[in-house]
Amino acid sequence: MSSIHLVCGEKGGVGKSVLARLIAQYCIDRAIPFTALDGDRSHGALLRFYNDFSSSIDLDHYESADEIVHHALESERVVLVDLGAQSNKALQRWISDNGLVELCQEMNMPLLFWHVMDDGKDSVDLLEQLLGRFGDTVSYVVVKNKGRGNRFSIFENSNAKEKAMAVDAHIIELDQLYPGTMNKIDEINSSFWAAANNREPQAGRCLNLLERRRVKIWLENGYRTLDELGCFSMKSEASASVQLID
Repeated sequence: MSSIHLVCGEKGGVGKSVLARLIAQYCIDRAIPFTALDGDRSHGALLRFYNDFSSSIDLDHYESADEIVHHALESERVVLVDLGAQSNKALQRWISDNGLVELCQEMNMPLLFWHVMDDGKDSVDLLEQLLGRFGDTVSYVVVKNKGRGNRFSIFENSNAKEKAMAVDAHIIELDQLYPGTMNKIDEINSSFWAAANNREPQAGRCLNLLERRRVKIWLENGYRTLDELGCFSMKSEASASVQLID
């Protein structure tokens, strides 16, 4: 059974693309069939770091956005969509005009919104809007991104959290990868796998020993969280793990 995973948050700079890259790497390492679609026209992180697995979509053009469903129907797979900031209006219009929620329900195809948050009030307000729009008709994973803040008291004391819990939303934390290491990964245009494993000293195009270990431990923690969610039903029993011995 295919599933559609929409990595959203509407607000820029909350770490949507980092989560999308983590999920993409998770699917690769767990041998989960997936297709990655990059809807961020300004940054395009999936296209940049996972080009072999990704293609672009434009939510303003239905022929392009329809690829989300077409890929889900082609074969059993995870369809991962990284949405850019300020894409919510176009996304909701496309969902509404095509009756996507009802279609997914009819086909028993999970539709998940991954709402990525920093620790500010804007992220909480946007979550409440999302919940108000779709209610219990879809599934949610609320991601407290500790790379964009570590004081989530506004969310913890909010009506949005109560509403999320009422519709059985998953609430998880995404650990911070040390900023210097993340910046270096971005600088050398590396996938997380290459960052954790590449040792070839080609003009400084790899991380040093401790940087690689930081990435491996961060991936292990992230994978453990994704495993516990149970949102990826096609996980291979012979799935690979991230080796911590360097």
